[in-house]
Amino acid sequence: MRRELHSSWGAKSFLFAEVVFMTWTPLLIGLAIVWGVFTVGLILLLIYRSTLTMHEDEQLYLDDANSHMQKEQTELLVKVDRLTKPVWVFGAGSGVLLLVLVGLFIYQGLNAVQ
Repeated sequence: MRRELHSSWGAKSFLFAEVVFMTWTPLLIGLAIVWGVFTVGLILLLIYRSTLTMHEDEQLYLDDANSHMQKEQTELLVKVDRLTKPVWVFGAGSGVLLLVLVGLFIYQGLNAVQ
């Protein structure tokens, strides 16, 4: 008896997976591509920002002999500050698109199997 229940459960789960994965709509595929672009963009921005901050010094330059180093650090901080808004946009976009994609995937899966 147990064996029949187990094989029955396996057939149902396989059927569910087949229906869900075989019926991807162009909307889901398009959302997955856009989400991938946003996520790759976010990762690239985070890598770039981390390489910029790796070269940041935590020193205070008081004399004129090191004024060029102070200028370099100021330019570096401007670049890092300029990256803040794009990182937020790409992060929020990636998160929202992921939630929408998962929600549509679940909705479609629940409606496909009845």
